[in-house]
Amino acid sequence: MTTIILYSMAAVLLLLSYLKDKEKTKLALKKGWKSFEAVMPQFLGIIFVVGMMLAELSPETISKIAGSESGVFGVLISAVAGSITIMPTFVAFSTANIILQNKGGYAQVAALVSALTLVGLVTLPMESKYIGKKAAVLRNFLAFLFSFVVAFIMGEVMV
Repeated sequence: MTTIILYSMAAVLLLLSYLKDKEKTKLALKKGWKSFEAVMPQFLGIIFVVGMMLAELSPETISKIAGSESGVFGVLISAVAGSITIMPTFVAFSTANIILQNKGGYAQVAALVSALTLVGLVTLPMESKYIGKKAAVLRNFLAFLFSFVVAFIMGEVMV
């Protein structure tokens, strides 16, 4: 039901925008399409990898690695995986949902998503150029620790 409401609102607002200024609306739609085209290959690649993992890993295996029974070890594995993986935030949330549906634990998935969105080991060299190596390492380290705080809170709240 929420999806219908949101799509309806988007359609109405798009129509209002078009009626107000046709050229700006067309330009915005073109820019939106270009962004969509830029993100789609990455999104499809990640969905493919996640799909292959889910095809190979049974829900029981996922539960052992990142399920609620995996405990602190599962949180650590999830946080490390999130730290070295690059994906857009909206893909991270979709991936988290898939993992939860396959017996993933809330704390473990929270650590994964938190580390995915906050820690960037792969992008550390680039980040170091802009804010300095010491600041980049410190920021990533604190973000990594914060992913454990998020995991603990979500593990407590969602149980």
